[in-house]
Amino acid sequence: MIIIGCDFHSRFQQIAMLDTETGEITERRLENSEAGAFYGALPGGARIGMEATGYARWFERLLRELGQELWVGDAAKIRAGMVRKQKNDPRDARHILDLLNSNRFPRIWISGPQERDVWHLLRHRDKLVRWQTGLRNQLHALAMGEGLCQKKKLWSEAGRQQLQALELGDWGNRRRKDLLQMLDQMAPAIAELDQAVQQQVQQRPAAVLLQQQAGVGPVTSLAFALAVGPIERFANSKKLVSYLGLNPSEHSSAGRQRFGAISKQGNTLVRYLLVQAAQTASRNDPELRRDYKRLVFRRGTQVAKVAIARKVAVRLYWKLRKAGAPSASDSHAG
Repeated sequence: MIIIGCDFHSRFQQIAMLDTETGEITERRLENSEAGAFYGALPGGARIGMEATGYARWFERLLRELGQELWVGDAAKIRAGMVRKQKNDPRDARHILDLLNSNRFPRIWISGPQERDVWHLLRHRDKLVRWQTGLRNQLHALAMGEGLCQKKKLWSEAGRQQLQALELGDWGNRRRKDLLQMLDQMAPAIAELDQAVQQQVQQRPAAVLLQQQAGVGPVTSLAFALAVGPIERFANSKKLVSYLGLNPSEHSSAGRQRFGAISKQGNTLVRYLLVQAAQTASRNDPELRRDYKRLVFRRGTQVAKVAIARKVAVRLYWKLRKAGAPSASDSHAG
């Protein structure tokens, strides 16, 4: 069997290859343009290990097409296993090979190609919504500068007429015109993406189930289901909360516990959506509303939002566990 430790970079990769039958180890620098020919010449079923990175989808697809086995590892755990202070590409590749060969490689779960393509939909929608908010904020600033303070009413038909009637000068008028034009282009694009999200939700029983929780809509349920994958991966809700980065950071020693802000080590978009869902849930769910008001009084609004987001995440976890809902994505690793 062929085992390869791969130190992957955007333009090249340093590899350390072991033939388990002969014990021969080969090291070389491989340009990414040569990857197809190199891995295609290997016997099928070769095992390649690499750190998790956001720029290797083409590489994952190539190995899958060639019938090779790719293991993706937790980058932090891989680096933590290196004792020596000297770090270079050949040493990194040999370290990954050693972890693979000794069955200590910290393999992580990755979703399937279709599920990761849906992430493009969610991230694209999120970007457009943020741009739309930015455009509205600029128009609000223009209106307030001229004494027109309408808040949400500014986007009504009457409010828009008032905005367009303001005398802003030559370049002020040009800026208002361009901002309104871009804002008008955003609305149909976001509506189209919202419809696509609804269609994706209907194809995933887990995402449909999650919408039973107050405050959780199609976007949040779809993102949560995709990020979590098979719920059986998490032994308890604390594991899930930690995975999402909603657990507190800790620096305890000598019997004294010190907790800080949340770790933020999980999916940023899912965490943001859970905080947004928490604000809606705290208005519509009596139990969460009581918890939210108590936490606002004791710790402030920001801490309360995050705490309720954690409670929402725990509720979603138990909905999936109790229902035994099918996962939203394919399991590639445990």
